[in-house]
Amino acid sequence: MTAFNRTALEEVLKKRFFYAPSFQAYGGVAGLYDYGPPGCALQANIIDLWRKHFVLEEEMLEMDGSIMTPAEVLKTSGHVDKFTDWMVKDLKIGEIFRADHLVEAVLETRLDGDKQARKAEAEGSVQPEKNKKEKKKGKIQTAVKLEDSVKADYEEILAKIDNYSGIELGAIIRKHGIKNPETGNDLSDPVEFNLMFESNIGPTGHLKGYLRPETAQGQFLNFKRFLEFNNDKMPFASASIGRSFRNEISPRSGLLRVREFVMAEIEHYVDPNNKDHPRFNEIKDLKLRFLPRVIQDEGKTEPIEITVDEAKIVDNQTLGYFLARIQLFLTKLGIKSDRLRFRQHMLNEMAHYACDCWDAEIQSSYGWIECVGCADRSAYDLTVHSNRTKEKLIVRESLAEPIVYEKTVLEINKKVFGPKLRQHAKSVEEYLTSLNEEQLEALKKSLQDGNGGTKVPGKDGNQYEITNEYLSINRQTFTEHVREYTPNVIEPSFGIGRILYSLIEHVYWTREDDEQRAVLSFPPRVAPFKCLLVPLSNNPAFTDLVADLSKRLRMLSIAIKVDDSSNSIGRRYARNDELGTPFAVTIDFQSVNDGTVTLRERDTTKQIRENVDTILQVLKDLVEENVTWEKVMELYPTFVTQQLE
Repeated sequence: MTAFNRTALEEVLKKRFFYAPSFQAYGGVAGLYDYGPPGCALQANIIDLWRKHFVLEEEMLEMDGSIMTPAEVLKTSGHVDKFTDWMVKDLKIGEIFRADHLVEAVLETRLDGDKQARKAEAEGSVQPEKNKKEKKKGKIQTAVKLEDSVKADYEEILAKIDNYSGIELGAIIRKHGIKNPETGNDLSDPVEFNLMFESNIGPTGHLKGYLRPETAQGQFLNFKRFLEFNNDKMPFASASIGRSFRNEISPRSGLLRVREFVMAEIEHYVDPNNKDHPRFNEIKDLKLRFLPRVIQDEGKTEPIEITVDEAKIVDNQTLGYFLARIQLFLTKLGIKSDRLRFRQHMLNEMAHYACDCWDAEIQSSYGWIECVGCADRSAYDLTVHSNRTKEKLIVRESLAEPIVYEKTVLEINKKVFGPKLRQHAKSVEEYLTSLNEEQLEALKKSLQDGNGGTKVPGKDGNQYEITNEYLSINRQTFTEHVREYTPNVIEPSFGIGRILYSLIEHVYWTREDDEQRAVLSFPPRVAPFKCLLVPLSNNPAFTDLVADLSKRLRMLSIAIKVDDSSNSIGRRYARNDELGTPFAVTIDFQSVNDGTVTLRERDTTKQIRENVDTILQVLKDLVEENVTWEKVMELYPTFVTQQLE
């Protein structure tokens, strides 16, 4: 098998204008890209399939939120304080790198050099000297055999790369002598960098804002409206597709790490006491390739392949259900299942509020890349926004049988509390009302032990004397006819650009007889253009038939591309193979005489010839994936008269 050639693929994508650096005439800006005609169509088709697979299939409630977000919202969500990556700087020239990505790239390069050296040694050839270098993957690489212990250390670091703190990354950089790969200069210690784009809303500059780093917050803040729209029924899901922005430290991997991108996010709201999914049986026998944290902790990266039902390592049914649905979506797009895995977040990498989190990672020439994140975010988001805004983001559920229970309750004597504490009353009250039952019982005991008095902290950090006059703490009996709860949220989050690029790599190949002839084997449902309409020449005799076929194909909602250039038929087929166009209808002089045309399939280059009505029906069935090309070949004779390739 021919080794994958990323440079050749990038030339095809550039030539066919799938995408290009934004503002290139002005030197461009790293991490910003423009999509050309095939790129736009491919992205739109991926999104369309996503909507059908998730929004329509799961009856989700879709919304389109504002891109500009007030700083207060993102302060509450934790993004202002915690939405950061670790960066290091070249101490001489100031070049910036994301620390974990740099460590990963350098160690992978060294391991690749070790692999070459060991191969050369096994074949009996001379081992390259340390100063003998070769260009590979755009980097200078030395083929040097590593000591076994060093090799094992590198492999363990790579397996745990997402689990390191800034201090730990700094220690790794120093221990293994990691420097700027291009200059060899020393690097600074890692420092945190917030990834959000800051801005101001309005002309005064008083209202601070950010370009949103995700679409989720708008969904959380509209939870009450969603619930009402859904007739107060649980569980349900909201969904949003739109642009998000992250000020990446050092975007260097094309569409995989950009500063502006399209996200598709789902927020599935579920009862925290029942996270089973009603459709779990539909997917329980589907096999996924899981990489749980216990395997990563051992410094290994080989996944285990088991069914979703067998995967007790996944926290709950709903989370497992969405992992399975994610795999079905990605493979339907054309992602190769043997190059797809689900990696569980390491403990240090997982958000503190999350119950469990898995990344759908797709393997490309850049390695394993996270393209979808799927997390159980518990009740964190709705809770913090509710606490900040004082708006109840809860579900009220009538109970068939009332619940009777006892609870420790704090009651503040406002007539004494306010006059005694004066301007400090609010600070102390905020502290007292934040106490849970166990803490209230401890406070009650402290008051008893202190003969009716004790000191408590205010929210301002100072200590204040309180007595039994100020408040009472007692056990009370409650009867509930309505249960109130804050839903937990299962969140699948899709990076459309990353999926798009990974898909391109997975469907790219070259013909055996000519490596210059590239093919993108997109499934018909996502191909930018479904059909090439190609007259044999620009002879006027074909004009009316081309116009009629174009109209009829458009009426069938089949995206077409007409190529009536002066190039040979073979050349025109070849350049549309590079666009990933799965089918081609060819019009020749026989078409004018008897109304028949040929239909060519991209991957096999085989053709059938039938009348126009038959070809249009076959093409419609192929594009809608109601029939396969193999089945078509069984139903109709292969057309071999013309040799056009």
